[in-house]
Amino acid sequence: MKNSAEIITDKTLFQKSAPVSTVVIKDEEEIKKKMKQATIVGQVILGVGIIVLWELLTRFGILDTYYWSSPIIIVQTTWIALTEGTLLFDIVYTSGSTIIGFILGTIIGACIGLSFWWSPLYSRISEPYLVAFNSIPKLALAPVLVILLGIGFGSKVMLAFLMVVIVTALAAFSGVKAIDYDLENLLFSLGAKKHQVFTKVVIPSSMPWIISSLKINIALALAGAIVGEFIASRHGVGRMILYAGQIMDTNLVWVGVVALSILSTLMYVATVYLEKLLTRGN
Repeated sequence: MKNSAEIITDKTLFQKSAPVSTVVIKDEEEIKKKMKQATIVGQVILGVGIIVLWELLTRFGILDTYYWSSPIIIVQTTWIALTEGTLLFDIVYTSGSTIIGFILGTIIGACIGLSFWWSPLYSRISEPYLVAFNSIPKLALAPVLVILLGIGFGSKVMLAFLMVVIVTALAAFSGVKAIDYDLENLLFSLGAKKHQVFTKVVIPSSMPWIISSLKINIALALAGAIVGEFIASRHGVGRMILYAGQIMDTNLVWVGVVALSILSTLMYVATVYLEKLLTRGN
């Protein structure tokens, strides 16, 4: 028999000791947190290292500044373009056409892909044409769209839209084809209406497929908008790069390239955040 002191000591030790599962979960969360911090620090160090190396190579004459410019010159040219030029407006113009085309293409493409669930005959008739249209290089249609819609904002949005809509439709259709048909038949046998199965099963089951295409779509939309500006435009970062190339101003060309790189990175990060919001709770 244990005396009262030993019993109290055993109870105290039991109360102080945490469950093994809780400790493991906390350790995994701590490891993930440290890994995330290390990743961010590593990315910053790598980026700064590339910029410093670029500057040093141009300073020592290993890279010709006429072709490669340099980080300091790019910063100086960017400031001039912001204060004396139209760089800020060009960035807003390109961003606007990209985002609008991306949103419209994603929504309409998802609706097209999901609509194939309603009729197997309709999906079988339409699928070959969808695949065929996807194989067409949409950027090759840029001159036609510019002639049709003009050199304004609309043609850039349409190009961004065309780059996105078919990809999203195919992703949504892949989600539709991956649905568990036994579950559908079970719901129908229990008296569910077709629109109820569509809203409760088809859309939720297809959402991961649609969401997975978002990061690809934003890059495609930006590429479409830029090509539209290359063909003919009064504004936009693409137009600025084309103009800088025509007057042989390589520093301004690099300003446009850096601006597009930053813009695409910000859009990618925003898309990743949107993906997390849409998948939260799944």
